[in-house]
Amino acid sequence: MLLIGNGMLITRDEKNPWFKDGAVVIDGDTIKEAGDYQELKKKYPDAEFVDARGGVIMPGLINAHTHIYSGLARGLSIDGNNPTNFLEILEGMWWAIDRKLTLDRTKASAYATVLDCIRDGVTTIFDHHASFGEIPGSLFAIKDVVKEIGIRSCLCYEVSERDGEEKTEQGIKENADFAKWAKDENDSMIKAMFGGHALFTISDKTFEKMVKANDGMTGFHIHVAEGMNDVYDSLRNYGCRPVNRLLYNGILGEKTLLGHCIHVSPAEMDIIKETGTMTVNNPESNMGNAVGCAPVLQMIKKGITVGMGTDAYTHDMLESLKVFLIIQRHNAALPNVAWGEGVQMLFDNNRKIAEKYFGRPIGIIREGAAADVIVMDYKPFTPFSNENIDGHMIFGMMGRHCTTTVINGKVLYKDREFVGIDEEKINAWVMEQSKGLWGDLNNRKY
Repeated sequence: MLLIGNGMLITRDEKNPWFKDGAVVIDGDTIKEAGDYQELKKKYPDAEFVDARGGVIMPGLINAHTHIYSGLARGLSIDGNNPTNFLEILEGMWWAIDRKLTLDRTKASAYATVLDCIRDGVTTIFDHHASFGEIPGSLFAIKDVVKEIGIRSCLCYEVSERDGEEKTEQGIKENADFAKWAKDENDSMIKAMFGGHALFTISDKTFEKMVKANDGMTGFHIHVAEGMNDVYDSLRNYGCRPVNRLLYNGILGEKTLLGHCIHVSPAEMDIIKETGTMTVNNPESNMGNAVGCAPVLQMIKKGITVGMGTDAYTHDMLESLKVFLIIQRHNAALPNVAWGEGVQMLFDNNRKIAEKYFGRPIGIIREGAAADVIVMDYKPFTPFSNENIDGHMIFGMMGRHCTTTVINGKVLYKDREFVGIDEEKINAWVMEQSKGLWGDLNNRKY
């Protein structure tokens, strides 16, 4: 039994949203009870105690779209790469990196990503992987890392025809093999989706192969209309818009997640809504790649479940929450929009997306929910209560405030130190893999 208490408790449970001096009781991998700290301390005197030290206790955060394969890119400059558009960014940076990823480099990328996520209070990730240098076994390599460290993960491989038929077939097989493993294993912490890159790199023939290989095992996780490349390609070569292509090819559905959706039309939004398909917005990445502002406010009005991801631009979900507000207001030229929608995406919709895959309440503190809890060292200097929690989230709290991360009932990070994880040893090995990758990309030693 574990008791996390002595702090302000935010539950995201409408029935009991807030306890000024609260606590959470965890039994195994499940939240047993949440409530007043003093009462629960008396009720469970023998429970192991984690002291929030007056900070904020809240549900672990969920990242609905990230890319482990970019984990070794921090600080990297590729000689001669000076992109002026989105396709040049893909070709000059990200595709260049993933073509050099071996299984060891994929594992190193996973370690780097997962440790950063845990530091920032992220307890569940939906990853979209690419490693065209070595595809077979890449999802299983990531699986080994997330299982070792203990983060909740839903994984897929990015099928694309950009490097030829053999690599396309390998990507399809890797997805199918891993989806079958996940289905048979039924691990409560690791799930699978069937991944695809952007539509302009996937033909209808390949979509047909993907659907056949998936055989209804899981939903699809695919980039859609991130740049205008998808729109032009679909109209020019298939006579329809991107979302229509997905509909015709049997990709859409209640467990499918569409990344970005920046350049979708109102009619495409209607298709997304009617098929029960989910989408995920990545505001910082969209701004960084200069691809536009997704019509998230319109999608939410239509009743589409829009989650929040980072596209690996950051691992700090609260940072993304802040940027979402800014880009949507700037785009709408209205200073009074996107407040409720951003919070809804991060705390409600990401939870809905996760629950479809993990089959239990996640991202909420209430009896029976998954025991994913974080403590934030956030000491407000203005009034703090259930009435203005979201304002403190948007304008005050950051991932760096996280001091303790509990995932599935296990304390992985406490008082800003990893528990049972040899961070120094992992970092040393990741550094060697990074140097090898950078050396291969720039043909020199680091």
